[in-house]
Amino acid sequence: MRDLPFDVDDPRLAAAAWSRLLEPGDKVTAALVSRLGVVEALQWLVSVGRRGVDAGAGPSAQAAARLVPRLEHLDIRRELDVLARLGGHLVLPGDQGWPAQLDDLGEERPFALWVRGRLPGEVPMAQPGSARAGRPAVAVVGARAATAYGQRVAAELAVGLTEAGVAVVSGGAYGIDAAAHRGTLTAGGYTVAILAGGVDRLYPAGNAALLEAIASDGALLAEVPPGCAPSRSRFLARNRLIAALAGATVVVEAAWRSGALNTASHAAGLSRPVGAVPGPVTSMASAGCHRLMREQGAVCVTDAGEVLELVMPLGAVAPQSPPVQASLLDDLDPGAARVLDALPARGSAVVPSIARAAGLSPAEVRSALGHLELGGQVERDGGAWRRARIARGERGERGERGRDRGTRRGSP
Repeated sequence: MRDLPFDVDDPRLAAAAWSRLLEPGDKVTAALVSRLGVVEALQWLVSVGRRGVDAGAGPSAQAAARLVPRLEHLDIRRELDVLARLGGHLVLPGDQGWPAQLDDLGEERPFALWVRGRLPGEVPMAQPGSARAGRPAVAVVGARAATAYGQRVAAELAVGLTEAGVAVVSGGAYGIDAAAHRGTLTAGGYTVAILAGGVDRLYPAGNAALLEAIASDGALLAEVPPGCAPSRSRFLARNRLIAALAGATVVVEAAWRSGALNTASHAAGLSRPVGAVPGPVTSMASAGCHRLMREQGAVCVTDAGEVLELVMPLGAVAPQSPPVQASLLDDLDPGAARVLDALPARGSAVVPSIARAAGLSPAEVRSALGHLELGGQVERDGGAWRRARIARGERGERGERGRDRGTRRGSP
């Protein structure tokens, strides 16, 4: 076997190399590398490759048999160059930007994070009340094939959490994930999308504009280098990072068997609170949420105030955010609902910024705005668009009622 074309004694290069060599979820090899250290483990693997692998000599040799073929064309500097061209950063355990809550994963902690956007450490997201206390974060996850109800609730939760200073973590997928990210961006908050592939592969492609917006105003994170394609096993392994990065996980919609339930299971295993949003008993899209509440003790949550109770220290007053007026979104097609959600509650926005927040093309946004204008829900503001005054007034009245309810709940 040839010598590797980079310095295997460099801890940063060695950690980056292991993120390419090791598949997420390979617990046996991860434990081996954690115990040896990234440099010594890589030196060992190279030496095994030079002398040949005996696949029958125990777990370590079996691990080497899986990994040595990946050494053949490994030059991690290429992936680091790609990351640099994207304006990204490599973050290792112990770096200033490393999210300390990932250390709760123990030997399943990633060896490196490939990051596009603001480093997590620049926007602290530790659990309140812990030694790492800072800005709390909540994971909002759920079905890709989400209903209009589920997407609306996810967006409302994200807006309310953002107004309370909470970061929103999700997976960048269609459906609930996308609604949560969009709600956060629309409200001017910080959101993190944890990807199953490399940060250069904006997957799913239909969410590429949304993911670029997250990279600009929040962060895209991956534990695998650029060039790595998302796969089912990587999706499942990625879920543990979503659960660990957040102080609590909320499932908005999920079928009886769902990847969101996998994330909730990881959260419970880390002693993180789990919340679930109820839905119609006849809806298969909510069957997994009801299962979480019935079988696994998930907390029933219906608004951002109830979610905040999961992450705020005992005795803290959770600010009640005004919910979006549901009637404004009723009977709208999904595109128009996304455009209306993307408009700021106050002020106006131009078509390109609305398109970026909604994840639609400018042509789709213009078409939706025309229908919304006819319905009296939006109005022109020079060259921009804003919510119609009557719509904003109705939302404000509902917000006052929500704040009154929050005051009553917090009163003795």
